[in-house]
Amino acid sequence: MKRFFFLFALMALPAFAQQLDFGGMQQDPNAPVEVVADQLGVNQTDGSATFTGNVLISQGEMRLSAAKVVVVYTEETSDIQSMKASGGVTLLNGPEAAEAAEADYTIESGMIIMRGNVLVTQGANTVSADRMTVNLTTGMAQMEGRVRTVLGGQN
Repeated sequence: MKRFFFLFALMALPAFAQQLDFGGMQQDPNAPVEVVADQLGVNQTDGSATFTGNVLISQGEMRLSAAKVVVVYTEETSDIQSMKASGGVTLLNGPEAAEAAEADYTIESGMIIMRGNVLVTQGANTVSADRMTVNLTTGMAQMEGRVRTVLGGQN
């Protein structure tokens, strides 16, 4: 039934923008964030930290990996405000995965914007586009720019 809904939703939308149900990508943006990397550089002037080399960010069940991630902290509370990942970005949450050249994650809004050769895998189905916006609160994603869908066969 879920595969039928996925196929029906894709057929009903125009080719330049498609919306996906990323129920598995649903995430609490208030959950703690853990960042692990080979190196860390801190800029006291602008309140940012640059993590480089095998960067892995975890928040709940979600995992984001990249070559480089710049983290911006809020002035008032020193909480993470946003993150900009680049260099082979991979976003994983359960069986769903997304890859792109770069990604921006705004913690407060729970929005992730992935750009550059975005490839999403949901089981045997794949969707590619130039850009994807994921709302982690609702689990919905919007694909834009030359969207291509490949639906897997029955097993």
